[in-house]
Amino acid sequence: MIFGRIKPLDAILATAQKKSLVRTLGPVQLTLLGVGAIIGTGIFVLTAAAAQKAGPGMMWSFVIAGLVCAFAALCYSELASMVPVSGSAYTYSYAVVGELLAWMVGWALILEYAVAASAVSVGWSGYFMGLLKSVTGLELPQALSAGPVWTMNGWMPHADFTHGVINIPAIVIALAVTALLVIGTTESARVNAVLVAIKVTALTAFIALTLPVLDTGNFSPFAPNGWFGPEGTSGMGIVGAAASIFFAYVGFDAVSTAAEETKNPQRNVPIGLIGSLALCTLFYLFVAAGAIGAIGAQPVLGPDGAVVAPGSAGFAAACATAAHAGDLVCSNEALAHVLRAINWTTVGNALGLAANLALPSVILMMMFGQTRIFFVMARDGLLPEKLASIHPRFKTPHIVTMVTGVFVAIGAALLPVGQLADISNSGTLFAFFMVSIAVLVLRVKDAGRHRPFRTPLVWVIAPAATIGCVFLFLNLPIDAQLVLPVWGGLGLVFYFLYGYRKSHVGRGIVDIHEDDPDAPPQPVPPMPGAPTPGGRDA
Repeated sequence: MIFGRIKPLDAILATAQKKSLVRTLGPVQLTLLGVGAIIGTGIFVLTAAAAQKAGPGMMWSFVIAGLVCAFAALCYSELASMVPVSGSAYTYSYAVVGELLAWMVGWALILEYAVAASAVSVGWSGYFMGLLKSVTGLELPQALSAGPVWTMNGWMPHADFTHGVINIPAIVIALAVTALLVIGTTESARVNAVLVAIKVTALTAFIALTLPVLDTGNFSPFAPNGWFGPEGTSGMGIVGAAASIFFAYVGFDAVSTAAEETKNPQRNVPIGLIGSLALCTLFYLFVAAGAIGAIGAQPVLGPDGAVVAPGSAGFAAACATAAHAGDLVCSNEALAHVLRAINWTTVGNALGLAANLALPSVILMMMFGQTRIFFVMARDGLLPEKLASIHPRFKTPHIVTMVTGVFVAIGAALLPVGQLADISNSGTLFAFFMVSIAVLVLRVKDAGRHRPFRTPLVWVIAPAATIGCVFLFLNLPIDAQLVLPVWGGLGLVFYFLYGYRKSHVGRGIVDIHEDDPDAPPQPVPPMPGAPTPGGRDA
């Protein structure tokens, strides 16, 4: 039975040792990787979209999303310290709830990471075009610097090419990051550390320049679209904005996917997860307050006076008018725009340059997580094992990295940032939901196993994370909610055509835990029917 296909934790550790990645990352590198993935997407890219949904109330949106994410991070920390291998929520689910649900989680993570990387590539494109125009006066035609606006015509998507055709700068940056990841993990981490330093410096300067000119009047009305948006809308209001910007916090999840390449993962993975999340949440709140206080963040209305969602045709039409040209919500480079608006033009241009240098670190971490999910699923036989091939020189999963890069570039070329973020969240929230369930199931099924990190108040924290994920998912736009079951259905077709038959666990190929240096210090009771140490399941 497919629900009975559970890969034991000891077998997961042993499999990783048979075909493993090189452990090169320490706690500082891990934390920087997390900061690189978290800071950037929500602040540099989605601040304007969040303001269109919630107005100044997006301050509460960051708090809500951060709180749900903190609960999920504590669950992740326990599982990641127990199972220090690649795969993140997919691996944890495989060990706890079985192969079928693990496949669904892994399939959702593919959606999460790839689409998130595409979203930040589009965000980078906006900053690049803004800096190019500000410094040189040159700009690409809109048809070549923005993708079309997509709407649902019944059950079929419809593309409006009025405001853009293809985003060429986004394609370029996605493929450039792909090349960097192929070169190697250590090299990628070193480049990321430099980019994180640039990014944190830029945001610190932004806070220092905007908070002194903060106008409290710009915070009123605080929630122009209410908590859940006007009647008849979906994904709007403070909670709708929280559901959208939640994807900015998935950096801590990407840290957990690097467990197999981490030195002393039982200690360092929880440090990287929780440390990066805490640092980034503070930056989110201060930067959002500075942007709102400096120039305001009120949403624009459509031509008919109705509330419009960011990225929609009505929103694009409203922002094309002279009356809204200077509004925060209409900017493709929100933070640089704020500084220019308060007469810090040179610093604004410098911040735009910093974003151009730093946002690739976010794309890098999203694609890093994506390729490692692919890698471990292929290693388990659920995807073609050729995808798990390691480059003889660079020691990276080069085939799956290049495949991922192509799909990321396609998404970045054809979709706007707001829609990409919402689509990514449908996969993200499902994965987080499953992790929160898995930590509770494992507490019951394997209570005696050594846990280097234990989730505090687990019977409160894990249910809170579960409820929070469901709550935010239900407040995504309807089309984003529909993506998950459609994508999941495609995944099930692929699973039953290929993964079900090729699965190593299904075929009885299960590596038994032997001399794993990352094993728990105390003896682990043998599984019923398992062979003696040194043996192997046939």
